[in-house]
Amino acid sequence: MKINFKKTYKFAIKSSFYISLFSTGFVVLLVALLFSAFDSRLLWFGVIFSVILFVFSFLVIQYRVERFIYRRVKKIYDDVSLLEASTLINQPITTDMETLSREIKKFATDKKLEIELLQVREEYRRDFLGNVSHELKTPLFTVQGYISTLLDGAMEDKLIRKKYLKRAEKGVERLIYIVEDLDMITKLEAGDLNLEYSEFDIYELIQNVFDLLEMKAEKKNITLTFDNSTALPNYVRGDRDRIQQVIENLIVNSIKYGKENGTTEVSVVNLTKKKVLVRISDDGGGIAKQHLPRLFERFYRVNKSGSREEGGSGLGLAIVKHIIEAHKEKIYVESEVGVGSEFSFTLEKPVVKKKSA
Repeated sequence: MKINFKKTYKFAIKSSFYISLFSTGFVVLLVALLFSAFDSRLLWFGVIFSVILFVFSFLVIQYRVERFIYRRVKKIYDDVSLLEASTLINQPITTDMETLSREIKKFATDKKLEIELLQVREEYRRDFLGNVSHELKTPLFTVQGYISTLLDGAMEDKLIRKKYLKRAEKGVERLIYIVEDLDMITKLEAGDLNLEYSEFDIYELIQNVFDLLEMKAEKKNITLTFDNSTALPNYVRGDRDRIQQVIENLIVNSIKYGKENGTTEVSVVNLTKKKVLVRISDDGGGIAKQHLPRLFERFYRVNKSGSREEGGSGLGLAIVKHIIEAHKEKIYVESEVGVGSEFSFTLEKPVVKKKSA
């Protein structure tokens, strides 16, 4: 690769000026003292001497700088270019040591951040693969165990056969659930999932979710409440089915991890003229602060053993985050151990068309 070189003469010019100034002053003073000559010839001698000395000093210093310092600087650039430092390769080389130091420092900082990012990604990759393996392994082994038991002779007993086949079916359903959620996450991250925007009543949507989850909440005697103090319809703009999935996932989580005889409340707040805020809060056990930053990661569980007993794919909150971000909106979480948790997200209001006169 051809590298452009940018030479600097600042160092040679300054050095030559200081040398010629000192030398001329010293020589003129010495001649004046020794020969007691203070006439115009001495002045011209000083001017000519200083010019010649300046030119000579400049040529010598610049040559030495280029031969020794410049070559070493070039070698540093060449060594850095082996590390694919495109930011340095694409810029002209300079003999200015300050510029070089600044560029090398920036390069080192960028590489350090890149290495740290790669380490974080590698750790995340290991965790993700481990979690996927565990999530798929559990239902697979369950299905395999029941089918193997039936093949080993239990198939003759109709009661056992029916019971084991139902349990195997649940394991298969769990596998399908995990795979579908993984497929959903993949599409959301790749941007392949097209959102179908429409205007819909958010109150009506929340009531539909309540109707779907009523029986699930009754199993733990959890009350689902909706703060609809403003009884008028509240229309929002977004993908109705995906927003329903978001609200459903958040309410299912509040039921799953909520306390017996607890409450899950949903409310809609007019945040600004263009936005509404949907809140889903509960009075469950809450989440410790150290878990909040990773709460929306795939397969991340606060209580690993208890969470898996409750079922689910471990992808619900990750899907929620991706759907909200696909709408170019924000999702928030606040929680306090022993008090409860609150998830909230913003949605866009429909554009109000001005009536023509």
